[in-house]
Amino acid sequence: MNLGQWIGLIALLVSLYILWQIRQVILLVFIAVVFAIALNRLVRRMRQSGAKRNLAAALSVSIFLGILVALSWLIIPSFVEQFQQLAELVPRGFERVQNWAIVMENQIPNRFLNYVPRVDRLLQQIQPVVAWIFNNFFSLFSNFFLIVLNLLLVLVLTIMFLIKPRPYRQGFVLLFPAFYRSRVNEILSQCEESLVSWIRGILIDMFVIGLVSAIGLWLLGVPLVLANSALAGLLEAIPNVGPTLSVIPPMAVALLDAPWKAGAVLVLYIVIQQLEQYLLVPYVMATQVSLLPAVTLLSQVIFAIFFGFLGLFLAIPLIIVIQIWIQEVLVKDILDNWKADEKGHPVQTEELGEVRDGKVEVLK
Repeated sequence: MNLGQWIGLIALLVSLYILWQIRQVILLVFIAVVFAIALNRLVRRMRQSGAKRNLAAALSVSIFLGILVALSWLIIPSFVEQFQQLAELVPRGFERVQNWAIVMENQIPNRFLNYVPRVDRLLQQIQPVVAWIFNNFFSLFSNFFLIVLNLLLVLVLTIMFLIKPRPYRQGFVLLFPAFYRSRVNEILSQCEESLVSWIRGILIDMFVIGLVSAIGLWLLGVPLVLANSALAGLLEAIPNVGPTLSVIPPMAVALLDAPWKAGAVLVLYIVIQQLEQYLLVPYVMATQVSLLPAVTLLSQVIFAIFFGFLGLFLAIPLIIVIQIWIQEVLVKDILDNWKADEKGHPVQTEELGEVRDGKVEVLK
């Protein structure tokens, strides 16, 4: 390697190190981009009615903030109160399950005990996980100042991206060679469409699951309906992991009334998830980029390891964007356009092009 290559390698390593150090900021920027993309649809509709962009952006942000404030005023006070009660009742529910398991084990003949799973051991393994979830939930509110600063940063960035999105998009496009910039614009538009479809679908999914869960828990007479249904709706934003975690608190609370209610809650949530899988998801996610279940699960694990809870929450939109870029750039524009010559050397089947008068022309 010559001096220039060493300098380039060092610059690359330094850039990767800096990006790793500011990874949380990058995720906050990504959240702002997602919000700006969603609100930009509303801005476009207002502009079609004759409103100027600045006015349309201000109205869109005002509507968004108004909805957040209204929901917070209606839900958060009672939700926090009920969630505190939930945190107190869950350990009692586990204790009751453990006592019930001991009684059942005493009625089973000794020769069959080795073939019956020990419920008390299972509960002892689950309890630290549930305690960690509740402790981390309340720790989110303990560092209130940092959360407020992050929210303000996301809000300011969202407004900036929304008022004048073109300079930011053009600045990103300029990072690519001139012959490829029109193609990058196409990929960005595809990412925008997919993210909007995901946002629309996940909002509908969260609302329906929360509503159906509330009705089912109310019919079963399970306490803390608002907290449990809100938790079920919110955790729908985290596929695979979220629905599994959402069933634990209502089952634990139901055990305080009767053991059969815990089983009924489990059946209720299984039925809800099956209806969601076969009826709701195909309807609301029809236009969303399809993700393989294994890819979705692995992406959640990987992003959670590297970026924490924020990475777990943003795993799906991140993997949607990454998948589009891999399909369009790596697969379609590179791998699909290369073949091997007679000696087995790679040969590009399509020549590179350059931009002339806004069009891509092939270089001879």
